[in-house]
Order: sequence, then structure tokens, then C-alpha cells
Amino acid sequence: MSSPGKKKRTDKALVNIMKNYMANKSFSRGVETLGAEASMVFVGNTSHNVPYMLKHSDLFDELPEAYHDSAYLDRLHFYIPGWEVDTIRSEMFSSGYGFVVNYIAEVLRSLRNTDYSDRYQPHFTLGSDISTRDRDGIHKTFSGLMNFIYPGGEATQEEIEELLRFAVEGRKRVKDQILRIDTTMAAVNFGYSDKTGTWRGVTTLEEDEYPDYYQARRPETEHEAEPSAESELAQEEANVVAPVAPEVAAPLFEGHREFQENQRGVSYETLLMPYLRDATNITIVDPYIRLPHQGRNLVNLLALLAAAKDPADEIAVTLVTKEDRGEYAQQHLLMLKDIQDSAATVGVQFTVTWDETIHDRSIRTDDGWKLLLGRGLDIFQKGSGSQFDLGSRRQEFRQVFAFGITYINKGEGGS
Repeated sequence: MSSPGKKKRTDKALVNIMKNYMANKSFSRGVETLGAEASMVFVGNTSHNVPYMLKHSDLFDELPEAYHDSAYLDRLHFYIPGWEVDTIRSEMFSSGYGFVVNYIAEVLRSLRNTDYSDRYQPHFTLGSDISTRDRDGIHKTFSGLMNFIYPGGEATQEEIEELLRFAVEGRKRVKDQILRIDTTMAAVNFGYSDKTGTWRGVTTLEEDEYPDYYQARRPETEHEAEPSAESELAQEEANVVAPVAPEVAAPLFEGHREFQENQRGVSYETLLMPYLRDATNITIVDPYIRLPHQGRNLVNLLALLAAAKDPADEIAVTLVTKEDRGEYAQQHLLMLKDIQDSAATVGVQFTVTWDETIHDRSIRTDDGWKLLLGRGLDIFQKGSGSQFDLGSRRQEFRQVFAFGITYINKGEGGS
């Protein structure tokens, strides 16, 4: 069903009826109590983007006030991050054959009779503080996903873990937003353990992207205590006497970081530049800088390096890559020559070295940093292609592929 809309007037009694039905599969009609097996799906748009809702309200912000009830929302099994779903466009529709609606509906109804909710249990165990209601939501989502994707029930441990993690994430998104509405509800540590006892915590994508906004809001007090004269005097003395501590730059992170599929908020500026800013000689190892979008990625990084240095200084950047020997070999060489000429005008001496044996991707600096890049520079998904797409202007507005990066400090002169 469609979302009722934030400003639409709703009947609180209807919400209570739905609340009881979602918990007990029954509802009253007159003096008679009836049972049913139908599921409820709410579909609707939001008026604000994700960080705005996280900062000012919650992800259920668009629901009418009557639906903004923690006990009602707690009966929702899963919250799909609709903002990750691409907008439907005409080219997405098939021009060939498809399933007749009546047929596919009958298939889906039949699949409801198959319960795969315990199929993960030979491999994984849910966290002990996950409540019964949380488990119900996770189990039903997991079983549904198994029915859709692996209807025969045959799935590897890795495939089962992927579905379990997705089911836990969707339920966690529901519960975390409820905690922002009702601070009396207990927080839950969502995750699971494998058979070796290794804990695997689950986070939502928006939690990783906006950690400052994601945490539950503390309830606001109606009246803040007035500061006393003594406290004001003490504060004044502290302001006068306390010395100003010199600013000390925080040490750069060392170790491995993972980024999820469809994550936003990632850019070369935050991902790479803190480690490259002070280097004067940089080597980029990436076997695939061939296609136009790969060349643009390289140009984006070179532009950041040029902007970070003094205009009067020069830095050297060497690209170690594989040569395209196919039908686009000439275009490949021309692209790299154009990049070289453009970089030279801003003090970046860009050179290319061919190496047909390389496979791994990395960046090395003359001040000791080595960055191991799982996907190289090619981490961003293809945008809409429109010249008015903000993602084409700012990397942090684009979605990324799943990738990892490892930061290693070998000391100045290290290799």
C-alpha cells in the first residue's frame, strides 16, 4: 500500500487494528474475530534526504503522527533503503516476453508454504540480545529472500551469510529508528557469530556514511538550568587562565577499511589525499587505465594533487599500467598523452610505465605510505550520464562499488 503521507489525517483506531493484526494475524469485525495471512508493504517517497532525516527526525518522518508509534513500528520486519534503488526509466522495461501477472502471483503465493527461516542456523547464530520480535522479522525476511533467490534451498555458506546479513540490516534499520522515537526501548547489538565464535556485527549503510547523525538523539529538556553566579565567575577565570593548547594533527589511520556497495560520501579527497598531500613522488599501479571513465578518474586525482601543493612546486606522478593492444590502442595512447600534457601545465610531471605482469593495484609515496587498492581508482558506479547530474561534479554524491583499501606506513623511503 502507499504511504498515507505525513500531513494526512488518520484514525488512531485503525492504527491499533493494524497493530494487533500485524502481531496476531487477526482482526475484529463487529463481534467476530477473523484471521488472515496477508502481508503489509508500505511504499512512499520522502520529502528530505537521508542525512537530513537522521539529523532532524528519523527515517519514519514521512508517516502521519498516528503511525509514528513505537509499538506499531516495532511490528515492521524490514525497512528497504529506497534511496539506493535507481529511479525507474523507460529503458528499464523489457520489450520481450514476461510472466503473466496471475501466474507470477500464484508462484509467489505457493512459495509462502516453504519455510527457510532456519536454513542459516547450521552456519551462524544470531546475537543473544536480539529479541523475539527482532528474530521474527529477521527470520521471515531471510526465508523470503531464500525463496526468491534460492527456491530449491541449495545455497553455499557465503550465499546464506549474504542474505542473513541483509535481513539483519533491514531489521536493525527499523529498530534503530524506533530508539530515536522511544528512548525507553532497549538498544540491541545486531549481528551474528559463525561456528568458530567469531562475532560479525551488522551496520546499516547510512550508519557508516553519517555516524554523527545516526546515533539516537538524546531527549531535549524543556528548561535548561540557569548558570549560577559562581559558575559564571569560575568560567570567566578559566577562560583567562587556561592556556591555549597547540593544535596537533591526528595520526593518519593505518589498517584496512571496507566500503559497501551503493555507499555514498566517498571521494578521493577523503580516501586518498590525506596520505598523498605531502608527497613529491607518487607511483600509481593500476593495470586498467584504458576506458574514458578510468581516465577521468585519474584526472580527478591529479587535479586534487595539483590543488594541494604550492603552485610554484612540482611533483612527479608515475602510472604503472598495462598497454591496450586491442582495437582501441590508439585512443588509449592519445588519452594518456592528453593527460600528460594537461598535468604538466599545473606542475604535475606525469609519466607512464608499461608493465604487462602487474595485477594488484596500489599507490606508493616517497614519504613512506603504501595504499593497497582493491579496485584501483575505478570505485565509482556509472552515473545517469546527464550533464546535470551532481555526481558528475562531486564524487561524494556518487555511489561506489564494494571495495577495500589498506593503508600501510613503511616510513620515509620505504618500498
